[in-house]
Amino acid sequence: MRDGLIPSRADLHPMSLPAFVARPFMRAAVVKVLGQPPELGEFPEPEVRANESIVTMTASAVNPLTLSRAGGVHYSASTPTPFVAGVDGVGRTAEGRRVYVPRVREPYGALAERAPTPNALLVPLPDGISDTLAAAVAIPGLSSWNPIVHRAPIRPGESVLVHGATGAAGRMAIQIAKHLGAPAVVALGRNPQKLATLKEIGADRVISLNQAPDALQAEVRSAARELRVGVAIDYIGGPTAPLVIAGLGGPDGPRGPELIRYIQIGALAGPTIPVDSAVLRSSGLEILGSGIGSSTLDVMLESLREMFAATVSAGFRLDTNVRPLADVTTSWGATGEERRLVFSIP
Repeated sequence: MRDGLIPSRADLHPMSLPAFVARPFMRAAVVKVLGQPPELGEFPEPEVRANESIVTMTASAVNPLTLSRAGGVHYSASTPTPFVAGVDGVGRTAEGRRVYVPRVREPYGALAERAPTPNALLVPLPDGISDTLAAAVAIPGLSSWNPIVHRAPIRPGESVLVHGATGAAGRMAIQIAKHLGAPAVVALGRNPQKLATLKEIGADRVISLNQAPDALQAEVRSAARELRVGVAIDYIGGPTAPLVIAGLGGPDGPRGPELIRYIQIGALAGPTIPVDSAVLRSSGLEILGSGIGSSTLDVMLESLREMFAATVSAGFRLDTNVRPLADVTTSWGATGEERRLVFSIP
């Protein structure tokens, strides 16, 4: 046992004790109780399976998906404790290839010295992007790249609205939308200081969510009309989402030859969105979801390859908060929403 961090190896994972004890161990961030920060400790080394690689991890970011899966509250979470935290990350194969790991075989995770991953899922990383930045941009970048390139592509001349633009995913969405040719981006957020920085990365108009419902709805409608918004990306849901939808739809909403596509991605402000059915019946508004299960695996992997290449060519920016894996318990979730927490491994 290393560092005495886990009192009993037999408690680490439900497997037969003789086989368990005989296997070597690695350092990992282990979730023992759902909803509590993982603990740095030891976990059995993964055994390689057919068509699989054991990737030596170098960096893994903490994002809302990582947090919710570690807490057992995400709809895709099903692994019994104990398990290794971390959804995705960057590392190197035994042959020395630098790759992005989008998924790890359970009960393993990306916040460990090594991670078992199917070969078909490994995404080669281009030169010019660091391990830390690749780990940081992967999920927030994918969250906007996939829907506005493959699921609801931006049409020529269409602008993009981002609801929840001050977080890491929202900041990536602004940069990606402009890179893909959107003439304008409308950014919505609550923090005035963070909203003020969004024009530096491409936002053309910022709208505060801290205003009366009627005023917010009217400002969204005005911006959508003036700038010809064709795609709206919603990262936060919650009570302001119906106001944004009403501003984009309804009989008085922006009218045009094409449907406005409203893409629901996250629920940081609340899991439900009550929408007045009259808004939908009287408008050209299409509501889509984008997340795990909404696109095929091949499309998701292609989106990742495209997004990583664009991060290099377009110089996408995302502030990071880099900590060593040894600080996983004390640093878990300790980051501003616009700074992506990344753990360096080992």
